[in-house]
Order: sequence, then structure tokens, then C-alpha cells
Amino acid sequence: MEDSRQSAFTALSAVHKGAYADVALERVLSKNNLSPNNRRLVTELVYGSVRQMRLLDTLIDQLASKKADKQPPLLRTILHLGLYQLRYLSHIPPSAAVNTTVELAKKNGLSGLTGFVNGVLRQYLRIADTEIEPLKLPEHPVARLGILYSYPDWIIEVWLAQFGTATELLCQWFNQPPTLDLRVNLLLSSLEKVESALQSAGIEVRRVPHVPQALRITGSTGAIQNLPGFNDGWWTVQDSSAQLVSHLLAPQAGEFIVDACAAPGGKTTHIAELMGDKGTIWACDRTASRLQKLQENTKRLQLHSIQIQVGDSRHLNQFINKCDRLLLDVPCSGLGTLNRHADARWRQTPETIQELSLLQSELIAQAALLVKPGGVMVYATCTLHPQENESIIETFLKQNTNWEIEPPALDSPCFTFAKPPSWIKVLPYQDLMDGFFMVRLRKAL
Repeated sequence: MEDSRQSAFTALSAVHKGAYADVALERVLSKNNLSPNNRRLVTELVYGSVRQMRLLDTLIDQLASKKADKQPPLLRTILHLGLYQLRYLSHIPPSAAVNTTVELAKKNGLSGLTGFVNGVLRQYLRIADTEIEPLKLPEHPVARLGILYSYPDWIIEVWLAQFGTATELLCQWFNQPPTLDLRVNLLLSSLEKVESALQSAGIEVRRVPHVPQALRITGSTGAIQNLPGFNDGWWTVQDSSAQLVSHLLAPQAGEFIVDACAAPGGKTTHIAELMGDKGTIWACDRTASRLQKLQENTKRLQLHSIQIQVGDSRHLNQFINKCDRLLLDVPCSGLGTLNRHADARWRQTPETIQELSLLQSELIAQAALLVKPGGVMVYATCTLHPQENESIIETFLKQNTNWEIEPPALDSPCFTFAKPPSWIKVLPYQDLMDGFFMVRLRKAL
């Protein structure tokens, strides 16, 4: 158990110094031969502590008898791990959480502060034992939600403006572990076949309403590549809401299609499957290394209609007026997938949103030139920020009067849940999948 705490501390320290959480975690796990249970514990400690960073910092500031920010930075990292265990991990005895955290301080050069660590953690337990909430919250709704669920104030403000009282549900959703969805490759298998194979291997799985190729794994799996059907190309990992994007594009066999921001390629391969692998799909991305995953999956899924083009999607002049359909799944802030990216809430800022929206405006303006008259373009993001979604589309339509929104067919099983008047917003707390924005646009003849 102590090895797992030290591993979590090493990864979390790297995150606090600026490393990406998933990169820091993978680096630590690859260097330590931990049991599956300990790997899960390390993952929970790191991702959980990163998600709950604001709440944990507030607890430290309220409980500490002297200012923790006057102490070495590693002290706060250690306290994060200890308080996270006490507050969120009921399967770990409080005494064990306290003792291992104190030992962690000793082993990492903070022997002189073990009394401070012990005092903060035991003060938390003393208050909690009286059934009084140890965390004191402000009355202002933005600060209250921001501290209680651990988000920066600006994200809470954006959500309150859009979703009102449902903001709390959204905060809760993104603090849960992410779901794991598979997309069944109907060219090689079927829902029934994959479902049966997984269940025979002891994997809990269920279907996802409205998403015809989706299966959701509800229990632990072990390594994904060891699951039945992976090597045979029967399925790939893709969240249900991301699967809806390709259904909205509605590609047809024999068409010429461009996926303008394709990497890592989940939607590209889905388009090929929906077309029966008949036609031409150009998968474009400016980063060659990010297209490697697409090449691997194309081979594994046994698809032949996909061509790869490395290059900035703002400079694809060879495709002007050639596309029957174009998918523009733009780079975005990812505010619809915060449960999958533990540190994204701390990395994004209003300034990065502004930079992204400028890029998104450039991308859609150039992508529109590639679509032939009468053709279709789908704009999609995995964010819930209107500056990257509704504002982009409203501005584009004002500047391009030869384009209009084309809602999906009302009888489409994929979108009956969304009741789309125009664009579609997938809301996690309501639709139980990643947050997404998508809209289908048609160019006049």
C-alpha cells in the first residue's frame, strides 16, 4: 500500500509542477510493478486529487493552524492525498490514511512537518466525527459551487448562465469516473455477438439508448486490448455522444468525404463503417504523430476507404468544391469531457477559450470552401461553452448566407432524445454521455 501512496505522490507532484495528469500517471505506473488493485488506487488518488484540488486547498487553509502556503510546496501535495482519502475513499480506514500520509511526509524530506500533517488530518476527522461538515462554504452561488465541486469560478459562471440550477448536476457528473463505451463495427460483427462475447468473459455490458452501435461497459475490464474481439476489429472505444456526430453527418456509400480535423480518428473510422467502406474519406490533421492511432485502428478494423493527409485544415485547397460531406470536429476546450481529463478544468481559461474560438472561426470559414454546392458540413465540439458553439455558428451563417442549418430527420432514432430545433447539445446529466455540440449545415446549390 505504501508503494501505491508513494507512486501517487510522485505523479501528483509532477502535475503540481505543470505535467499533464495522464502523462504523469502513465510514467509512474510504467516504472512500478504494482498489482492491479494498487494501480487502480494510484489512478484514483491522482485523478481524484487533481479534480478536487480547489476543495482540498480550501480544506487545508481552513484546518491548518499555520499557513500551509508558507511551507514547502510538497507539503500541500501530501495533504491533498491524505484529505482525499479521508473525504472520498470510504474503503480505506481513516487511521491508515493518516498514518500512511505521515509516513509519506517522512520519506520525502518533511520529517519536521509530520506533526503538522498529523494535526491537519486529525482535525478534519474530529470535526467529521461530530457530524459537522468540515468544509465551510461561502454563500455566493458561484464560489459555493466552485469550492464544493472544485471548479474555477469562470466555468461555474458560464454554466449558470446556460443551465441555471442544473449546473450542480453538471458539476456532479464531471466529478464521477468516466463511462467506457464501445462502438461495434457492424462490417465485421454485431451488437449481439460482441455483447455475448464480453458477457462470456465476465464483462458487465449494456446497450445505450438511441445509439445503434454502442455498448457500455459497467464494470472493471483490465487491459482493453485483451477484451474479446479487439484484435478481430469487432469494436473500438468511442463515447456514445461522439458516435452521434457521424450519424448526424449521415455519410452515404460512394461519396467523397473529408474529416478535416481527424486525429485520433474515431469519427473517421465510424464514417467508413457507416458508408459500408465504399467511397473515399480523406482524414486530415496537421500533426502526423496524432494520425498514428488512426492508421493502427484503420488496419485493425479492416477498413480500406480512408486516405491520410498531413496538413493544416485551413490549407486544403486541393479539395475545394469537391466534398459531398465534410466533418469539422474542431479543437476545443473539452469542457464537455472534464471527467475524462482530470486537469482540464485548471488548464483552460477565458483567454484560451478566446484563442480557440478564433481558430474555430478560421477553420469553419475554410472548411466551407471545400464542400460542393448542395453538400453537407457537420460542425462539432466536445465543449459546452457557447463561445465555441452557438456563437461560431451564428457568426458563420451571418457571413455565409448560402449556408443553412439542416436538422436531422425527426424519425432518426439517434436524435429523438435531442428534440433538435437546429443544433444539438448533448447534456451529460440528462443524456448520460459526454457533453457535445453538433450541427449539420447544408450549402445551397
